[in-house]
Amino acid sequence: MKGNSPKPVIPLPFPVYFWVVVILSGMGLADAMYLSISHYRVYTDIGYASFCAISKAINCDTVSQSPYSILWGAPVPVWGVFGYLCVLVLLPFAGSKEAGKERLWPFLFWILLGFSLYSLALGLIAALYIHSYCLMCIVSYAIIFLLLFYAWLIRRRFGKNGLIADLFLDVRFLWHKKRPQIMVLMLVFGTVFFVMITKFPAYWNLTPPPLSESIPTGITEDGHPWIGAIAPVIEITEFTDYQCFQCKKMHFFLRRLIETHLGKIRLIHHHYPMDDKVNPIVKEPFHVGSAAMSLLAIYAQSKGKFWEMNDVLFNTDISEGAINTKTLSKQAGIDTGGTAPNIYDPQIQIKLLTDVRDGMKLGISGTPAYIIEGKLYLGQIPPDVLDKIIN
Repeated sequence: MKGNSPKPVIPLPFPVYFWVVVILSGMGLADAMYLSISHYRVYTDIGYASFCAISKAINCDTVSQSPYSILWGAPVPVWGVFGYLCVLVLLPFAGSKEAGKERLWPFLFWILLGFSLYSLALGLIAALYIHSYCLMCIVSYAIIFLLLFYAWLIRRRFGKNGLIADLFLDVRFLWHKKRPQIMVLMLVFGTVFFVMITKFPAYWNLTPPPLSESIPTGITEDGHPWIGAIAPVIEITEFTDYQCFQCKKMHFFLRRLIETHLGKIRLIHHHYPMDDKVNPIVKEPFHVGSAAMSLLAIYAQSKGKFWEMNDVLFNTDISEGAINTKTLSKQAGIDTGGTAPNIYDPQIQIKLLTDVRDGMKLGISGTPAYIIEGKLYLGQIPPDVLDKIIN
């Protein structure tokens, strides 16, 4: 019956689709810019925590701290800014009269398909390797998938050929109709791309100041290593975990503070690995291998190389909790005589367990933790306390 035939789909006016794509691209650019700034602050601002650092599973900062947040020598969100700008620059060409509602949408579709596939890969990495998710990254993924859908939809509504055939027509359109503008844009974006992969400042490579003979070191009466002033104006006692990013960032900051305020500050180190094998407050596997790293640091202390090993361990990424004690000892300048050090010597284990027990008595529930003038500070040192130390 004629009454049962499907009604033809009537597309919305082209400007409706076009401006939705423009708005989505602008939102994606804003999101990528926020993530870029957040990534920078995670590594450079000792007191920074993003609003989406909610839990172990939902934490933008954890994702930023992972090595997967860097691609080709630049942060992934910075590449996101670059990608959204590419889309926004192409949109005026796609919306021009010469484009006739059909040109460049297949071209944009293939670009956005590549972005979407990479977004899927990042999602899998977050699930399988980082074990934490970034809310603002998820927002960016959603925007990219929506842009891909709209590029497909506009091509379907107003295009005439297949995606591959139209792609070649798009390239011809750009080359013959917009060649001067495209040549300039290719030069600009090519230059930016080259600078990003070769000259982008690697602010995420946190390093301590080199150990210097001008900075005294020693051992406290109760056997804990210290660095800084012989007769300090103020003492800072740290409880840290070698797999804790915030511990590393704060420790290196304090080391620089000691260097710039010679004779005033002493930093005393205590081990507090958040490894369920030695720390009773940890009820499930977490920071697996950090206990072994602390044991190696205590071994290095017995050889007079604690601070060298401390720097090596803070810059060591371990997988599946396994560490190569022989290699790490060599990096710290310890002569092991060709054999791996025995870090599970009972005396070494007793020292670590004593540190953990002392931390538990103080009520330390996470790392880093600091004792300054008898007060406990968890996670970071408040700005007013830092100002007092510095001034």
